[in-house]
Amino acid sequence: MKNLLDKIVADGHLHARWLNTLSLMENTGARKISASEDTVNVTYIILKHAAEEHRHAFYLKKQIEKVGEGVCPTYARQFLLAPAQSKYYLNQLDVEVCRYLKKELNLSGSNLRFAAYLLVTYAIEVRADELYPVYQDALDAAGSKVNVKSIILEEEGHLEEMINQLKNFSPDWQLHADKAVVIETILFNNWLAGLEKEIGVVAD
Repeated sequence: MKNLLDKIVADGHLHARWLNTLSLMENTGARKISASEDTVNVTYIILKHAAEEHRHAFYLKKQIEKVGEGVCPTYARQFLLAPAQSKYYLNQLDVEVCRYLKKELNLSGSNLRFAAYLLVTYAIEVRADELYPVYQDALDAAGSKVNVKSIILEEEGHLEEMINQLKNFSPDWQLHADKAVVIETILFNNWLAGLEKEIGVVAD
């Protein structure tokens, strides 16, 4: 990711679209968490997590102002990087994890939605713990006014929370979590390839 992010941060227009793309993905994640909620059994952790993901989406959107005024006002395709892959990524991860849970654990309904929330969110938090620090390093190296340090701290906390919830979900949680990570890695690499193609750089 280093070469890719260095090039993005160095170009104000690309950087604005990158921030907007991350905002879209955080917002999509927040909406998926809310959609997975049971009408009764909604815990403090689930509400906290959804609220923080929404705040990340807002925070990233706000950071765009440090790159350029009045740019990327919406999530329309022209204001995103690799828009097709960016919108497909989380939705497809959700679909494939649900397919796995139906097959392996025979889950359905609210049980399926909750289990998918746990596994999808775990895989995303593992990714976030890798992606955001590399992005922050690129920001620091460029002397950018943008920073994502607060997001890094919260995502680390989210990962711990997801592990605790997964331990309560199943004694075989690590097996299922690892499967979700494998699925996510394939989709992430497709997203990365889309970014590379659009920006014209080979990531390391």
